[in-house]
Amino acid sequence: MLFNSLDFAVFLPIVFSLYWFVTNHNLRLQNALIVAASYVFYGWWDWRFLSLIIFSTLVDYSIGRRLKNEEKQSTRKVLLWTSIIVNLGFLGFFKYYNFFLDNFITAFSFFGQEIQPNTLNIILPVGISFYTFQTLSYTIDVYKKKLEPTEDFIAFSAFVCFFPQLVAGPIERATNLLPQFYKKRNFEYDKAVDGMRQILWGLFKKVVIADNCAEYVNLIFNNYQDYNGSTLLIGAIFFTFQIYGDFSGYSDIAIGTSRLFGFDLKQNFATPYFSRDIAEFWRRWHISLSTWFRDYLYIPLGGSRGGTLMKVRNTFIIFLVSGFWHGANWTFIVWGGLNALYFLPLLLLKHNRTNLGVVAEGRMLPSLRELFQMGTTFMLTVLTWVFFRSDSLNQAFEIIYSIITLKEGNSYFLNPISNQSISKEIVLILFLLLIEYASLKVNKYNNRFIFIQIVILAIMVTLLAPPASDLSFIYFQF
Repeated sequence: MLFNSLDFAVFLPIVFSLYWFVTNHNLRLQNALIVAASYVFYGWWDWRFLSLIIFSTLVDYSIGRRLKNEEKQSTRKVLLWTSIIVNLGFLGFFKYYNFFLDNFITAFSFFGQEIQPNTLNIILPVGISFYTFQTLSYTIDVYKKKLEPTEDFIAFSAFVCFFPQLVAGPIERATNLLPQFYKKRNFEYDKAVDGMRQILWGLFKKVVIADNCAEYVNLIFNNYQDYNGSTLLIGAIFFTFQIYGDFSGYSDIAIGTSRLFGFDLKQNFATPYFSRDIAEFWRRWHISLSTWFRDYLYIPLGGSRGGTLMKVRNTFIIFLVSGFWHGANWTFIVWGGLNALYFLPLLLLKHNRTNLGVVAEGRMLPSLRELFQMGTTFMLTVLTWVFFRSDSLNQAFEIIYSIITLKEGNSYFLNPISNQSISKEIVLILFLLLIEYASLKVNKYNNRFIFIQIVILAIMVTLLAPPASDLSFIYFQF
């Protein structure tokens, strides 16, 4: 079920009404309603894959209970690795089976050996990468004794399948979200109003920014050989805002919807395109995934505590794994490798934590130096997004080469992308950036009067710029 669909517009009020007016006097019944609603929400796409969520829930719940009473370290490790293997095994099969098989065939073909094994027509379950990491955080934290394992199966099930963030995050830690299912939740008008504001802003980013950008991005990338370098650059920049509007919009709607039900999810985006270096960008982009890899992979590997070689190794591991998490394609791995190359100089020169505050802190406008840093970081990011969006490495390299060499060819004036349409989308993007920058200056929308003005402007722009078509969220494929 899509947040930007009529189905969800009917589904949400029904669940909200049952939650606050029927089950509000019984916490366990409220949690059971969340589980049922979440299964309906997910099963709306394909009910068959509910079995994966239920099985993962049963496995990690049972392992958590076993870990509670198990003191023998070797047995605890077996339990932990059972959870890791089961969860990553499902993820690996559904997401990477054909990728590894295709590359295996290619490797043998290179040495003159022809093999023809059967590939499988595997459907990737929506959100499997997200809820897999969420349940793993529970088992790992229980193993490390950072979290007391739960005896409440319904609460744990609700934590695993909580519908607002089930299919595209934020990836919640058990230490943050699970305890919220133990506490009685009372309806708070101000919290609900804030949730509705965030939902509206998320829909604006998705429907007005991302979906309109997608029309141009798809046309340009699908016919990249026909366009000149400047048009391809426009396509790359538009994709940069498409993926941001799409993914951060989903996160905003998820966080806002959660607030309607009395839950607080972690922030997932923090104005990443105002970053002054790549390290700052990754502290502001997809925060829930970045911190997950930091805490459960990077730090256990040694982090940045070792020598230079260890720092280089760990940096490449974290970014390459992040790239591979996004999809079974070499384009994602190169995307991760490029980000590692961007990040390494900052880490080795100990500048990776230079920009911890917001840009122009204490001032209204950024300095010329900050503008240059933001512009440079943004263009480096645009370059990596070309790999992320491309279907193959060959396509990505051809697009980048055409941009750098200012390749001649058809311009957007000679195809369905009109000059007026491009100008309109640029105005919408500038509007988005203006609001994002204003949010930095008013301390995350704490100034209610200013934010109400923003909401009114968002409604006006939404009405003036209807989307070309209904599109699903990009991160559903991950």
